[in-house]
Amino acid sequence: MFARKDLLGLRDLSEDEIMTILETAKIMKEKIDNPSLRSDELKKSSIVTMFYENSTRTRMSFMLAGDYLGAMVKDLGVATSSVNKGESLIDTGKTLDQMGINVMIIRHRMTGAADVLARNVNASVINAGDGSNEHPTQALLDLFTIMDYKKHFDGLNVTILGDISHSRVARSNAFGLTKLGANVTLAGPSTLISGSMRSLGVDVTSDIKGAIANADVIMGLRIQFERQKNMPFPGLREYSSLFGINAETLKSAKKDVLIMHPGPVNRGVELATEVVDGKNSVINIQVKNGVAVRMAILKLLTDANR
Repeated sequence: MFARKDLLGLRDLSEDEIMTILETAKIMKEKIDNPSLRSDELKKSSIVTMFYENSTRTRMSFMLAGDYLGAMVKDLGVATSSVNKGESLIDTGKTLDQMGINVMIIRHRMTGAADVLARNVNASVINAGDGSNEHPTQALLDLFTIMDYKKHFDGLNVTILGDISHSRVARSNAFGLTKLGANVTLAGPSTLISGSMRSLGVDVTSDIKGAIANADVIMGLRIQFERQKNMPFPGLREYSSLFGINAETLKSAKKDVLIMHPGPVNRGVELATEVVDGKNSVINIQVKNGVAVRMAILKLLTDANR
């Protein structure tokens, strides 16, 4: 049962709600490869994407997800909208509300932006990433990918490695994975990680070798220079040598370890090319799964608010 108006984060989702989304995504994934299975389930629904930050995977997968379910999908085009004339987020949302929009998908640089929008519009709001807070749909597609390969979460050792401090992906994954019974380790340079994150129910470490030893899943994260005022380490070469994952460092992980990344990947920095393209990598599969999960979310939210 999924009876929410909005999807703002995994912090407040129950285990049952998460599993409902993942199980629905199984059905939706079949429609991606087989167009004959696509339907007009959302034919009378209108969806708008509102991306105040750049995106390729999230924005396009949401637009395709809506298309595959028969919805009318439009992009606000923030760069050419009245936002550049000083219109507030709330006023933009209310304007779209009056136009009959059913679902608003927002990515914004400010933490809490999706929540503010949701409290001021009748449409369902989906958080596509707000500041350094959460990125729930990315975490859900990550969970879906892990479930597809590992079949369960209980007792799995998942290491999330990189720029933890600025990562909304790490936070959402920590909420979701721990709720489903996985053991989560957040790892990275001491300048990009905080011991306070142990409050999420995870381990925190700068010992990269220890973090990947016996790991079932390793998720690399991009260094988010756009959110930093100062360089958090001497240089990319130093970061790669100390914290990057390559074929040699990967030897301490389990042989069937999954290599994941939310993208875009900085090859040779967080992950070496041979790891990105290696047999353990499911990075491209994550992209396909992202469409399936977002189809599931659109379907569940729309059905719950008709």
